Amino acid sequence: MSLIDPKTWQPGGLSGGGYEVVEPATGDRLGTVTLASPDDVEAAAEAADAAWRDWSRAPHFVRAAVLRRAGDLFAAHADELREWLVRESGSIPGKADFELHVAAQECYEAAALASRPTGQTLPTEEQRLSYTRRVPVGVVGVVAPFNAPLILSIRSVAPALALGNAVLLKPDPRTAVCGGLALAALFAEAGLPERLLHVLPGGAETGQALVADARVPVISFTGSTAAGRAVGEAAGRALKRAHLELGGNSALIVLADADIEGAVAQASWGSFFHQGQICMATGRHLVHASLFEEYVERLAAKAEAMAVGDPFREQVHLGPLIDSGQLSKVHALVEASTAQGAVIAAGGTYSDLFYRPTVLTGVDDDTPAYAQEVFGPVAPVRSFDTLDEAAALASHGPYGLSLGIVTRDTALGLELADRIPTGVAHINDQTVNDEAVAPFGGIAASGTGARFGGDANLEAFTELRWTTVRREPAGHAF
Repeated sequence: MSLIDPKTWQPGGLSGGGYEVVEPATGDRLGTVTLASPDDVEAAAEAADAAWRDWSRAPHFVRAAVLRRAGDLFAAHADELREWLVRESGSIPGKADFELHVAAQECYEAAALASRPTGQTLPTEEQRLSYTRRVPVGVVGVVAPFNAPLILSIRSVAPALALGNAVLLKPDPRTAVCGGLALAALFAEAGLPERLLHVLPGGAETGQALVADARVPVISFTGSTAAGRAVGEAAGRALKRAHLELGGNSALIVLADADIEGAVAQASWGSFFHQGQICMATGRHLVHASLFEEYVERLAAKAEAMAVGDPFREQVHLGPLIDSGQLSKVHALVEASTAQGAVIAAGGTYSDLFYRPTVLTGVDDDTPAYAQEVFGPVAPVRSFDTLDEAAALASHGPYGLSLGIVTRDTALGLELADRIPTGVAHINDQTVNDEAVAPFGGIAASGTGARFGGDANLEAFTELRWTTVRREPAGHAF
């Protein structure tokens, strides 16, 4: 039985107008979804606010069972969901399978949250019981992007539901099916009561209404730094919590003792996985001068050998960029970089939305494709001579999301990582990593820290309440 029936996939009677679901690889229309208007957001918030209390009072094993069933359903509907991820988001099948695996694990980990100890008994000076308890925030707003639509939705939706909240999910309209409507259908099949999960595809106006609604005290946002600043400012004015996972320009440092073949294998994955449309993508390759020329030669050869094409109909390494706007941005950054002296060692060309994996040399602090987040398959490579120089280069710039260091001396790698401000660090691995059990998030322009995954979910989607209990009413001086 199909999980996503085009005749019934539009829940809630939304009123924001039709939006064509397009396959980036071909331009073919896959269907039409209805977008959410600000009025739809208001109605969904009202319904969610009326529903979450009963859900929060449900026994923990009831909530856990729904999350476990949801995790199982990702495997039961894997073929259908994989096809949507490949066709709607431009993922290669391997990347789609990775999303399905992580999505299921997010549900299983969230199921465990439902029975996690939620407080502490505190010492007290008075004759009373004093304790803390984590309680649901009520309604959680989730804003998710296009690039890993399933993971970046479910990682907030699942724990928020497990902890007794209702959720308003606004997926990017370009991936409204695999990033939103599929989740609504899957959780309905898993037995989630009605009115607890509302899917509201839309653009900036929909997101603004979601952030502004007084019944939504917590916003979980994943997207660009510019958009995240706007969300954070609006949430701050309303005294709301905003968990922001934003852009990045992550460095991969290759030390002088590194195995160069292994380093290049890490590098190509870090920069070219999902066409570079990953917040953790390796945006800066910092290579010891003694390895620089060979590293560039090998990385360029690997880039030239990679197949780029339609991931649904061909076996390829890279699929299409999400749309023409993203293509224009990527190519403009490459052209601006070469105009300032950068040299293309591989790539730099495209056909339709298929951008060749690109390697740049001759870059410095001011080279656009080195200094900015490209969000495309572009690998700028720069040399360094000393560890101090490597640390300074990796620390330079506004972002602080992920870091990779390749070295045979793991103790030295850990020591170097401690000198570089970053939310995530990997020794002998590239910068793109994700696990449901691990806290995840960046610092500085990359976000507000680890607000996703593991125990971080407890802090993200609950409030800590202090409670005291006396046998008799307290006596006071007046």
